[in-house]
Amino acid sequence: MTVRRRAGRLRAALTRRVRALGATADQGMATAEYAIVMVAAAALAGVLLLIIRSDFVRDMLEALIRGALGID
Repeated sequence: MTVRRRAGRLRAALTRRVRALGATADQGMATAEYAIVMVAAAALAGVLLLIIRSDFVRDMLEALIRGALGID
């Protein structure tokens, strides 16, 4: 086997290995990003729940429903 052929095979093997490593390197990042998004979504849901439970919003929704039904 010639030196050139060996070098070509070595390069091909290294290229396959680097691509294989690159394909699996982002798997942990996707999980971490998913966890961060879920925590942010839960925090936003908590804030929205506090806003919706406030007296101001409750009175506003009640007035809207009463106006729509013509109960005023």
